[in-house]
Amino acid sequence: MVDAGQSRPALILSVAAVIAAGIAVRFVPLGLPAGVVKYAGSTLWGAMVYGLVACIRPAMPVHRLALIALGVSAAVEFFRLVQTPWLDAFRLTLAGQLLLGRVFSLWNLLAYAVGIAVAAALDAVSRRPAR
Repeated sequence: MVDAGQSRPALILSVAAVIAAGIAVRFVPLGLPAGVVKYAGSTLWGAMVYGLVACIRPAMPVHRLALIALGVSAAVEFFRLVQTPWLDAFRLTLAGQLLLGRVFSLWNLLAYAVGIAVAAALDAVSRRPAR
């Protein structure tokens, strides 16, 4: 089992790196095609959600963390279908765009799942005892 005290700092650094990569992909003119920018950002967002869940419960089994992250990601995506004036105004801000997004897309769910799967696989590998 993973020692939560030892893994949490590494998880926090990993989440920070994923956030930095996501912001770079979305806002730094890297010359990437628009589809790559959109779905790379969404994939990284899914990985970030996994990392945040893992930061809260670092000793939880990887498959449970992944399921929780998928649930949170899906809930946030479906929450985009909720339309209220104050929520729509928040979604137009940078914070609203980064945290909630603006437009519902089933493709985002797939991108989140890919990001969560990659993050979970990396987490599983990092948990293996050294030989």
